[in-house]
Amino acid sequence: MKKNQLQSSYANEPLDKLLQDLKTSKNGLSQIEADNRKNKYGPNTIHRNQQKSQLKAFLKNFASLMAMLLWVSGLIAILTGSIELGIAIWLVNIINGLFSFWQEHKAQKATDSLMAMLPTYTRVFRNGKIEQLNSKEIVPGDVFQLQAGNSVPADARLLEATSIQVDQSALTGETVPESKTVKFKNGEGKFSESNIVYAGTTVGSGDGKAVVLATGMNTEFGKIASLTQKQNTTASPLQQELNRLTKQISLIAIAVGLVFFVAAILFVHHPIAQSFVFALGMIVAFIPEGLLPTVTLSLAQAVQRMAKKHALVKDLNSVETLGETSVICSDKTGTLTQNQMTVNHIWLMGNVYTVTGQGYINNGQLKQENKAVNYHDDPALIQLLRVSTFNNDTTVELSSEKKPKILGTPTEAALVIMAQKAGFDTSKELKQMPRVKELPFDSDRKRMTTIHQTKDKLFVAVKGSLDGLLQQCTKIQINGDIRPITADDIKKINQANKNYATKGLRSLAITYKTIDFKDKSQIDNLNADNTENDLIFLGLTVMADPPRPEIYDAVKKCHDASIKIIMVTGDSEITAKSVAVKIGITSDKARVVTGTELDQMNSKDLKQALQGEVIFARVAPEQKYKIVSTLQEMGQIVASTGDGVNDAPALKKANIGVAMGVTGTDVAKDAANMILTDDNFASIVAAIEEGRTVYSNIQKFLLYIFNSNVPEAIPSALFLLSRGLIPLPLTVLQILAVDLGTDMLPALGLGSEQPEPGIMNQKPRAHNSHLLNKHLILTAFAWYGAIASLVSTIAYFFVNYQNGWPMKDLMSSGIVYNRATTMTLAAIIFCQIAAALNCQTKYTSVFKLGIFNNHRVWAGIVFEVILLAILVYTPGIQEVFNTAPLQINDWIFLVIVPIPIFLIEELRKLIARRKYNH
Repeated sequence: MKKNQLQSSYANEPLDKLLQDLKTSKNGLSQIEADNRKNKYGPNTIHRNQQKSQLKAFLKNFASLMAMLLWVSGLIAILTGSIELGIAIWLVNIINGLFSFWQEHKAQKATDSLMAMLPTYTRVFRNGKIEQLNSKEIVPGDVFQLQAGNSVPADARLLEATSIQVDQSALTGETVPESKTVKFKNGEGKFSESNIVYAGTTVGSGDGKAVVLATGMNTEFGKIASLTQKQNTTASPLQQELNRLTKQISLIAIAVGLVFFVAAILFVHHPIAQSFVFALGMIVAFIPEGLLPTVTLSLAQAVQRMAKKHALVKDLNSVETLGETSVICSDKTGTLTQNQMTVNHIWLMGNVYTVTGQGYINNGQLKQENKAVNYHDDPALIQLLRVSTFNNDTTVELSSEKKPKILGTPTEAALVIMAQKAGFDTSKELKQMPRVKELPFDSDRKRMTTIHQTKDKLFVAVKGSLDGLLQQCTKIQINGDIRPITADDIKKINQANKNYATKGLRSLAITYKTIDFKDKSQIDNLNADNTENDLIFLGLTVMADPPRPEIYDAVKKCHDASIKIIMVTGDSEITAKSVAVKIGITSDKARVVTGTELDQMNSKDLKQALQGEVIFARVAPEQKYKIVSTLQEMGQIVASTGDGVNDAPALKKANIGVAMGVTGTDVAKDAANMILTDDNFASIVAAIEEGRTVYSNIQKFLLYIFNSNVPEAIPSALFLLSRGLIPLPLTVLQILAVDLGTDMLPALGLGSEQPEPGIMNQKPRAHNSHLLNKHLILTAFAWYGAIASLVSTIAYFFVNYQNGWPMKDLMSSGIVYNRATTMTLAAIIFCQIAAALNCQTKYTSVFKLGIFNNHRVWAGIVFEVILLAILVYTPGIQEVFNTAPLQINDWIFLVIVPIPIFLIEELRKLIARRKYNH
């Protein structure tokens, strides 16, 4: 494992030499020197990414490929003489850009409100006196005090330490706090030196004094933040796909326009200028002007739905990206688990008790064989509860929230809650047996001792690691009997400890003894050598950081959706695998790769490991980044979850980073695309469903829009192929009336469709699949489009038939001609009514969802009928759009049109469901 600068130099340097190098002393700096150093090193703050200028953020919404295409199409509409419609196209672009900017601005403001960098105040020695200073005023060489509950404001080396334990889970992912001492010891893994404390960590218990080694961006916290900020933000898969789609549509539109331009010259002998305007009209017809508004609306609605489910999305495109996710790299502590150590078993030689209830909440009880028990019935259990709470420096402050405030270490908090669940009255017991001395925990002894006094006895309570403590025991208590401990007893105790360890559970040995009390001078002479021996073994308290209750269902949904979950944690191999197997992420056959092994792996070996069931344990920040990068090289769309500083580089590198809003560090939140405001992993599954729905809805929109392109083009093709004998059945302005008028609201309604049944039982879409695929093109052009073309052509000749055709020539002007083109326009609109209903589902019957399920679609249908009536019957508008009033026979024809089209499509979906088992 690579060592950082502090590990390699400061930690092992003689203290006097270190203070000399830092040009400071145990009494700290003078105010003048501190000011000079602040000018040199800057404030003790973590700099966030350079914020984009508001102007650039605003303008980017009007400069995408599709936006540029809309600007051009608006210009084309103006060139065709349709100034009003050209302006309308531009207004659509402006409204869409403003809407996108506002959504992202709101998300960024919500994210900013979550940020609170570093602790506010620290007790610092200045001019030889203790002062309460804002932590951003701290400089290298400052000396400050540490107390239980304090956040560490900077990287520092301990000068004094009394029973200090530090929660480093934000850096390492390790649940168990690290013990810190003045004496240097190099522990396992990164950030494990016994005499160094790091910025961004929290003091769980004890107190001490430390000298600052590094501040701000020079701390390990800051270096990881800097690494995160160096990652370039790449276009999301949706952005890439929309860019590709824009190019495809542009090529199709230009190709169609070119064909019609040449045909107008060759077949109809139009002048070049007139042919050019005619071709421009066809190009505009093939541009889906409503695409960007639909995409934005779909994403915004998904964001709003997710906000109600406690998921804050910082960027609209992130929703769809999460919908494409094929792999989730998830941290364990605080993400899959509750980050709350919980005692779930009490193992005594005579009895084993189950402790019900999870987390730091007093809502459980003791059980034996599923029956509630009273701790008074077992004298050994009474003593175990007494030792667990006496030998304890942690307090649990109940609050109005579900999670109480913990002042101390998670392990000791678990013991306090265990006793509360059993009904043990600690305060009453302590009044009878007050503490008179403490022998603090240290990493050599791996145990802690407290001494309590009664009238004629001293009660010695000892808890710690079984390895070192069991050999100090000469007796064992079973129920009310105390007898010498035997080799068979020791074997059973060790076997029980091993059994729990293989399940990823952590055991803590509980022992005690009593000493006859003589006088107070006796207490002063007690030390570890003459106190922590001849102990009576009581049992083991067995604890774990429990999985979140909702995680089981969330994991199952991910597997049903063919999404692989890979645990990437700083915790131990045994614990990591135990949790992964328990919650169903992997089977017990999964391979566990440690950080040390990962360092030795080349790219080929890592890719091979990632193809199977794998868990990563004891990993460092840069290694998480390596895992995410390798998965992306393998073609995976990767979501990375986490809450610690160690997760930030991977969050930034991933296709989408998901940070925890409650327990997450500021750096993690800043790096992420999405923040779970309730730290609920299940919200990710909801986001995946929303993302898949967004993509599906965009395809529904495209299918609906392209439906009308064919019947818009076929009349013009008839005009060209007949060399003008068939007058133009549909004018350019009527085509634009469909694209920018009647089609818009139903299309937007399709963008708000709810998830289709079974969407979470499908595999993530293939990386090389596209919005505009072969199936969509065939369905739009060869099915829907062909039917609509046939119907609209019949409608055109239907009007002419009523007026004497084929005995009379087709009219090219006048009221009959205008009525015929109006009928063609109306037929396309009524075919689109059926299409709007049909496009709500891909395979599922619309009747199953409810034909009136989507009110926005029906509002759009009502709107397009009203708009058609306005175009047909309003004087002035009739002249602009070449329309004329329709007769009763025409309306009967139009009203009947959607019914067979809708039913034919329902039959096709039924056949498809049976064929493909949808």
